[in-house]
Formats: sequence, C-alpha cells, structure tokens
Amino acid sequence: MFPKPSAALTPNTFAFEQLPLVKPTGFREYDARWLFPEEINLMGVQALGLGIGTLVHELGVRPDIVTGHDFRAYSSSIKLALIAGMQAAGLRVKDIGLALSPMAYFGQFALDCPCVAMVTASHNDNGWTGVKMGANRPMTFGPEEMGRLKEIVLGGTYRYRDGGAYEFVEGFARSYLADLQARAKPISRKLKVVAACGNGTAGAFAPKLLEALGVEVIPLDVEPDYTFPRYNPNPEDMEMLHAIAAKVKETGADVGLGFDGDGDRCGVVDDEGEEIFADKIGVMLARDLGKLHPGATFVVDVKSTGLYLTDPELQALAVKTDYWKTGHSYIKRRVNELGALAGFEKSGHFFFNEPIGRGYDDGLLTAIAVIEMLDRNPDRSMADLYRALPKTWGSPTMSPHCDDEAKYGVVERVTERFRAMKDAGEPIAGSRITELVTVNGVRITTEDGTWGLVRASSNKPELVVVIESPASKERLHAMFQAVDAVLRENPQVGAYNQTI
Repeated sequence: MFPKPSAALTPNTFAFEQLPLVKPTGFREYDARWLFPEEINLMGVQALGLGIGTLVHELGVRPDIVTGHDFRAYSSSIKLALIAGMQAAGLRVKDIGLALSPMAYFGQFALDCPCVAMVTASHNDNGWTGVKMGANRPMTFGPEEMGRLKEIVLGGTYRYRDGGAYEFVEGFARSYLADLQARAKPISRKLKVVAACGNGTAGAFAPKLLEALGVEVIPLDVEPDYTFPRYNPNPEDMEMLHAIAAKVKETGADVGLGFDGDGDRCGVVDDEGEEIFADKIGVMLARDLGKLHPGATFVVDVKSTGLYLTDPELQALAVKTDYWKTGHSYIKRRVNELGALAGFEKSGHFFFNEPIGRGYDDGLLTAIAVIEMLDRNPDRSMADLYRALPKTWGSPTMSPHCDDEAKYGVVERVTERFRAMKDAGEPIAGSRITELVTVNGVRITTEDGTWGLVRASSNKPELVVVIESPASKERLHAMFQAVDAVLRENPQVGAYNQTI
C-alpha cells in the first residue's frame, strides 16, 4: 500500500525520497496550493492523485478525468506524478499537455470527462504549485469536497482500483481556441489591443486568439519565463497593471488586457492608461449585457464595488445582483444555482453562462466580452465607458501576510471586534457603522456608503483587504487607516504586498 503522507520532511534526506510529504495547510477552501518541494514532494503529489481517484469513485462519478499543466519549471513533473496516482486509483486520464485552466474546463465538455485536475499555482509566485479540481462540470470543488479529499490523503485511506488508463490528446489547444472564436461575434471596429501575459502560460494562447478576432495585437511579456522576471502574472497586482498602462500609452492602444498565470482571469487598462479594477469592468459589462438581456441576474463577490446595487443604469435595466463569497468555486456555483447570466469577481475571474459561455471562468472569453463591448459602442472609447460610471474611490486588493494556521482565527477576532463596535454605536473613521456583511469575512459599511472588507485569502498565507468610498478619496484613506488599526491589534498580521 502507498505510504501515509508525513506533514513535514527534510529535503536531501533518505526519508524525503522514501515517503510522501503533504503539508495539511495546502488543502484550501476550493483548490490546493503548496510550495514545492518544501511543502509537498512528488510522492506527496502521487498521494494526492490517489486521493482524487478515491474521492471520484466515492462520489459515484464516471472516472474519466482531463488534466493539464501550467508553465512552471516543475509543473510537468508534478502532473506526471499526479497522473500516476490517479491511474492507480482507477481513473481514465486524458492529458491535454500545456494548458490554461479554462482549457482544461473546456476539455470536460469537449472530451466528455466529468472530472478535471488542472496542475497550476495560478498567479502565485514562482515556487508554488497546486491543483484545481472538479467532478461536476462546470463547477470545481468546494469546502466539502476539499475537506473529504484532505481526510483521504492525510489519512492514507486511498484505494487502488483496476481500470486506470492514460491518453495524450494532441493539439487540443486548437480545439479550445476554435471554440472561443466560434463564440465571438464578428468585430467590425478597428482596434489595437495590448495583450500582457506576465511570461506565464497565457502567452502561448491569448495573442493567437486575439489575432484571430481581427484586432491588432501588441504583445507584452508573452515570452515564456517561469521565473516571472518582470512581475507575477496577476492582473490584481498594480505592478502588472502599471506595465500594461505604460505600453498602452506608448502605442496608442484602444485597450490593454492582462492575463494571469493560468489564463482564467483578465485585467483591463483603458486607452488613456487608466487601470480599471475588475469589479468596475464587471459593472461596465453588466450595463452592456443588460441591454441585450434585460432583467438578467449577475453574481458578484463581496470584494466588489457597491455600484452593482446603486448604479442608475443597472437599476433602469432591472437587472438583479447577488453578492456572494469570494472565490472562483463559490461564484461559479452561485452562478449555476441562480441561472445567472454572469458572475464577476474583483480578482478578474468572470463567469459567463449560456448563451455566452459554459459557466466557468475564462480570461480569454472575458477578453472577447470586453472587445465586443467596445465594438457595440463604436463612438465611445474604453475611457468614455469608464467615465460614464458613477464615481467611486477604490483600493486595489491589498494582502497583509498572515500564516495559514492563524489567518482564519484573526478574521474571526476582527469580525467580533467590528460587531462589538456596531452594537456599541462606536464609529469607524468618524462615521456610524450601518451594516456588517459576514458571508465571507467581514464587510463594514458606514452611513455615507464607504465600506471596508477583511477576509482570509483562500490560496496564500495572507489576509485580503479592500476599501471603497463613493464619498471621497479622503474617506477611502480614512477607512483604510481605521480598518488597518483594528488588524494591527493582532500581532500575527504582517506587511502588505501593496497599499493605497
């Protein structure tokens, strides 16, 4: 029987080569992330594959699974170790090779595989690895499935089964790109588009798609380099957005599009070099799509702008908005449950249901939606569409370090602190607290509409902080300082990756 994993092993020892290493904190709310090889070794990845196969059979799902890997120095070897475990557990594996996460999700439909296991650390720094998994297309695992998978793997209770198989699917990227192109409407407007890929996986696919749409493509950091020398491929990081903005200004492009490490997210910069956070892009797309689909429902995450509820144009279109938990798995499921037209996350995960998409997040499909929005507004620039939104002042997503073992406890204490303030009538940043939303962390709203959010990151040892004010830039900063002061009551909270 394959050995039960250890929670800690020292590299460059015999034990490290003889036993599986799986750090328990790598099992997160809706996918898995580890530092490689410090937190998981290749035998640990085999154990994960055995666990996935065991869980798939336990769920009673047909054991056909599609897998692929992102562009990192070690992703291919991790995928092969995962495949070895999945085959041993009786899964029939279809390997699409180097891929974007949405390409693997597409494979569930195109290759008739109920299950997916995509090897990717998404936008995480070099050194991270992980797996995005699902057994009920187009959804991916949530906390219940991840909790059961953790039990199976860490307990070593996986089961061998006969029937495992392997097939490499050659040229699958062509099918994926052809499907996206078929979903796109003909573009009549002459557009110049910056395509930024952060030297990650999207560089192999995004420029080809955009060229096929008939736009002029200006490539930026599309060459593969798994050290990510310029910046992490993360369209929430201001460093990437600044690089896109500089290229837009230099070339006179109509729009800049930035894709994350596994291609399921898209960030946008307008023609004047203004970085537009993805939640505002969502409002713009909701306005555009709401005209085509009156009364449509949209799902948005709790990190997102309040404009989805207050924007007069969305109100006039009678669209409905549902605020839900942050995380691609949560929003994907909520979109499916409500039959929503689309779901938008501030991180840049956008989920389009039929007739636009299949319900999963795809940064390239988001790019198509943005380009089609510009095409439907031939007399308006991206900057014009952005200026047409009611003005609010918002922060980027800011992430102070907090160890995985501590972060959920910190969020609980911070939530209780804000609850006590509200109950006592104690103001925050000089304003009365009018509402606390605790569906995912805590979102504190004051009487002038200014709000702040604190939650635990689902995929890194960090907290997540977002602030927005419809009143003024000064209120934005005052709210951030007040929220941060409460956070600093907890010594486990470290430095931010970026701040306002």
